[in-house]
Amino acid sequence: MADGWLFKLFLLMLLPPLTFSVSDSEALLQLKKFFTNSSALNSWVPSSVPCNKQTPWGGLLCHNGVVQGLRLEGMGLSGSIDVDALVEIKGLRSLSVINNSFQGVIPQLNRLGALKALFLSGNQFSGEIPPHFFTNMKSLKKVWLSHNKFIGGIPFSLGQLPHLIELHLENNQFSGHIPSFDRPNLKSINLSNNRLGGEIPISLSNFSANSFAGNPGLCGKILGVNCTKPVQNTAKLVTNQKRVVGKSGKKLTPKIIVALITLGVMLVFVIILAAMRWMKKKKKKGPNGPTTSSEGAIEVQVSVPTAKEEEVNRKRSGSSSRKGSGLVKGGGGAAELVMVNDEKGSFGLTELMKAAAEVLGNGELGYCYKVTMANEVPVVVKRMRDMNALGKDEFHKQVKQFGNLRHPNILTPLAYHYRREEKLLVYQYLPNGCLLYQLHGEHDTSHVGLDWPARLKIVQGIAKGLDYLHTELASLDVPHGNLKSSNVLLGPDNHPFLSDYGFCSLVNTDRVEALFAYKTPDVIQHGNVSPKSDVYCLGIVILEILTGRFPSQYLNDGNRGTDVVQWAESAFAESRQAEMLDPEITSSQNSSLANMEKLLHIGLLCTQTSVETRLEIKEALRMIEEVKVEEGPPLDISIE
Repeated sequence: MADGWLFKLFLLMLLPPLTFSVSDSEALLQLKKFFTNSSALNSWVPSSVPCNKQTPWGGLLCHNGVVQGLRLEGMGLSGSIDVDALVEIKGLRSLSVINNSFQGVIPQLNRLGALKALFLSGNQFSGEIPPHFFTNMKSLKKVWLSHNKFIGGIPFSLGQLPHLIELHLENNQFSGHIPSFDRPNLKSINLSNNRLGGEIPISLSNFSANSFAGNPGLCGKILGVNCTKPVQNTAKLVTNQKRVVGKSGKKLTPKIIVALITLGVMLVFVIILAAMRWMKKKKKKGPNGPTTSSEGAIEVQVSVPTAKEEEVNRKRSGSSSRKGSGLVKGGGGAAELVMVNDEKGSFGLTELMKAAAEVLGNGELGYCYKVTMANEVPVVVKRMRDMNALGKDEFHKQVKQFGNLRHPNILTPLAYHYRREEKLLVYQYLPNGCLLYQLHGEHDTSHVGLDWPARLKIVQGIAKGLDYLHTELASLDVPHGNLKSSNVLLGPDNHPFLSDYGFCSLVNTDRVEALFAYKTPDVIQHGNVSPKSDVYCLGIVILEILTGRFPSQYLNDGNRGTDVVQWAESAFAESRQAEMLDPEITSSQNSSLANMEKLLHIGLLCTQTSVETRLEIKEALRMIEEVKVEEGPPLDISIE
């Protein structure tokens, strides 16, 4: 009997050890349990094989029947990522959850030491990432953490990854200095739109300024911003002072050295204080007109005569300015402000220059300011560069035509100032800001998002305004030319207004590609811009409004945001268009899934690559107006 047990024990010793590891399918099903809103993963069922060629599970990258990657992009997933389950997928080398709704601190994905690519962009991850987080992830080649809410310093362990070739951290809240990235294989890096400061490392000097834009504290040759030289160390200063010899030929004592240093510091302080007072007096006198003293205010730099000079010029010319004329003139071709729409009152350039102003943003063609006039009426001033396609007389005719437009969904300019170097365009200020901010900006907890009725109303208003422009500005190659969510302003009750239209006739030829209509497939492929280019832009905005995703079409590099057109095409082809809808509208009380899908389909029809199959603006408007908030009968919007 004992010999039998010894024989069995001997056999067990000869057998390979038991792994007790779970299969890929079990690990994936465990992962799915921790997701919420996981309808996009309905193909993940226990009775099937994940990497089956006939019926593969969605979102998997397989090789020889082994799961090597998870591509769970734009699926509306939320909840948590079960790292324990991921660890059990032994062949996993790539993980992407781009454009979902995951929140909280970064999961312990550093336990996946064999991972080569990590894509977490477009979620709501927040908090600090520990400095040593990536230390044990030596295989990583691509790391994308952009468009989240990470704070704190950039982990120095990222700079130590030996095989890193792509790093995207843009649009977060990272702060502090940029760690050293002495990696010759690094081909792509983007740290823009964070809170970084200090000098850009020399090892990153071969990248463009765009990779570091939106970090006011950064400096370096790449940005054209000189870095302040560090103050000389006090210890070194004392050492040098000890070498100083007095008139008697003896070395100065430490007490005398300290006294001299103190006296020197006090003297420098007095000089700085005196200089500041002198500058303050000079500003109050205002040699070129008064400047604002409001905190955070800026001065719009335009050559304009002072009030005294204006009075002298009027006396010389024997004329006087009439109230409400909207024209401020000075001798010798001085600056002027021309009113093209006085429905909000009239004002001159001097009044505009005296008002406090604050920067609202920087667009493709210039800066945008909010200016509060003396009567407390706020206006928006756009300082436009590269607008020399027309001479002064032609420019006046064109802008005057814009000022004569009257439509509930069109924001008409109030006034303009013409100079060869730059132009000023003045508009009514709308406190609710632009649609882009309402959809993608950071809001406090009291913010009420845009529900389905509000978004439908906005889409319908945009379409009505665009149709009106196509009638009134039919002589232009493309009537709007720059339709996107940042150029849709919201008034009270989320009433939409279109702005920045007609610029294609004003912008320099070499800068016209900055306008969104010139980034459409028909222009890129064939160089032909047309009114249907506006329709394509309308389709992008519709898809953006319904999905809540930032379209990659707005960006030149195409590496950020979501390709909403490709997503829509694949979603409708696979009958999973409901997955595209922003959960914020599908969960609202007034949800109407069928009508939301109709509007999505219209957006897809507007973004057809072929101009021939793309909708006309009037047909698009008709179909959009048929979409209702409540459930209705099916709409025939098939794609040919």
